[in-house]
Amino acid sequence: MTPDPALVSELRSALGADAVLVSAEACTPFECDALNTQRRRPDIVALPRSPEQVMAVLNACRRHATPVVARGAGTGLSGGALPVAGGVLLVMSRLDQIIEIDPARRIARVQPGVTNLEISQAAAPFGLYYAPDPSSQVACTIGGNVAENSGGVHCLKHGLTVHNLLEIRVATIDGEWLTLGSASGEAPGLALLPLFTGSEGMLGVTVEATVQLKPLPERVELVLAAFGDVRRCADAVGRIIATGIVPAGLEMMDAPAIRAAEAFVHCGYPTDAAALLLCELDGLNHDVQRELDAVQALLHDCGATSLRVATGAAERLRMWSGRKSAFPAVGRLAPDYFCMDGTIPRRHLAGVLERIGEMSRAAGLPVANVFHAGDGNLHPLILFDAGQPGEVERAEYLGAEILELCVAVGGTVTGEHGVGVEKLGPMCTQFGADELEAFHALKRAFDPDGLLNPGKAIPTLARCADYGAMRVHGGKLPFSHLPRF
Repeated sequence: MTPDPALVSELRSALGADAVLVSAEACTPFECDALNTQRRRPDIVALPRSPEQVMAVLNACRRHATPVVARGAGTGLSGGALPVAGGVLLVMSRLDQIIEIDPARRIARVQPGVTNLEISQAAAPFGLYYAPDPSSQVACTIGGNVAENSGGVHCLKHGLTVHNLLEIRVATIDGEWLTLGSASGEAPGLALLPLFTGSEGMLGVTVEATVQLKPLPERVELVLAAFGDVRRCADAVGRIIATGIVPAGLEMMDAPAIRAAEAFVHCGYPTDAAALLLCELDGLNHDVQRELDAVQALLHDCGATSLRVATGAAERLRMWSGRKSAFPAVGRLAPDYFCMDGTIPRRHLAGVLERIGEMSRAAGLPVANVFHAGDGNLHPLILFDAGQPGEVERAEYLGAEILELCVAVGGTVTGEHGVGVEKLGPMCTQFGADELEAFHALKRAFDPDGLLNPGKAIPTLARCADYGAMRVHGGKLPFSHLPRF
């Protein structure tokens, strides 16, 4: 679609000619996020350098009735930053300043283009860090973390973005500034901060965030437990939580993921294991020692074939490197993969993993599992070859089956990656017509003309009807008929 010359001229007047891209060559790098099977070259890319320029873009888009999609670093896995036809892609990466580190109040104020890891690096000289740590933390930005409510390997104990976020400043499509939450942690009125966190850019655009910092723990221990059986490994997760111990991180990987990670980063994983657990404990020295003794005894009792405790910070980082590099590592096993993101009750881990294996074999597509076991947040990686006719569709269908399975056992279609365009169909399984209409009504309250990231996160009732028909004509039972584990 040819960009509107009047809109382009207005944007260039506000941002500068070099900050508004329209050529195919310049816009193509922004055609997708990390869900690269969904692509669309944006018609206009805007690269503001300040909150005021962000507002100028939103005001221009409102006047021209032009859709606008906000984008961070493009590491999202659900297509939330996919450009829309005739719209503007608002890229926030140039708003990359750490405004303030306040060690006395243990807070950081940052612009949305600051990477997750940069906050911890800036806070480290004060003995502080920012707890949420997505695997892409070296690249993913705080604006995207807020939009998706990102988590990471330590979210079991330390929480998702929403649990570590104190205040955000938001630009609305109506041309207003909103300050949601409070740097003190207490704010009057409705709790709109958690409403915006995870809203996928559909309600407003975050231009500044205040996050809480935590003291670096006195002691950290990491245990690697190998198992010869996936069910025993999964059952150990529930046993650990049942003792009252809440690890900082409790991650599980199956055999394909273990072998891929070891081949990729040489982190010392046992390649003959059927599954492994990484259990990290942090806190005061005496508390960690007590928990470490209890966890090791419990893992032995659950049938662990081997246990290893990291001997220091260097080995701990090396052991974590395999988990944090698991996605690119698995990407070496096939030309393409889908990273799914569903959440289930922990008690169903073993049964759901077995069922995913059955689905994988039936579809003829390998699946590697690497995930946040402590909070039941699954990340099945579906391997396929987009160059083979029909494999993309087969992989997408298998992904929908897995997400509907999560719903069938009492879970949800997403844990931290968001819905974007990837999960619009499975959303129809989880939510009924009344619930979806409530979501749409909420969006209309903040975005009455539907200009912010249209077509994402919340399916229309018409789309749900089409999705239901597709599932029926696909010749398979709806997941409401699946057995519950």
